[in-house]
Amino acid sequence: MVTDPIADFLTRIRNACMVNARSLTMPYSRFVAEAARAMQREGFVDAVAHHANGEKELSLTIRYQGTEPVIVGLKRLSRPGRRVYVGYRNIPRIRQGLGIVILSTPAGVLSDREARAKKVGGELLCAVW
Repeated sequence: MVTDPIADFLTRIRNACMVNARSLTMPYSRFVAEAARAMQREGFVDAVAHHANGEKELSLTIRYQGTEPVIVGLKRLSRPGRRVYVGYRNIPRIRQGLGIVILSTPAGVLSDREARAKKVGGELLCAVW
């Protein structure tokens, strides 16, 4: 059992990028799948697939530019012991707009650009650059 599924998700992606793995699988959770789809919409992940072979699994295909992964860094912003909430005007910009922040909002799990466009704030989940 995983206590913090978002931290586990980020760690698995970070480890896959360090060994130049093109794809990875992890236990499925709807929340993590929505975060992965937000990364896909912003161009950090090529494909997100849900498999129900016995145990539910989530498969990710990481986007590469040549031989280097597009994802350079990942950081967990809000954690179980310290939740961080912001309004849409206070959503931070990561690497001056080159990275994204993934938020959990009343409108669903969104990237910072989508949250600003919909004018909704929420809990900061992680930063990807």
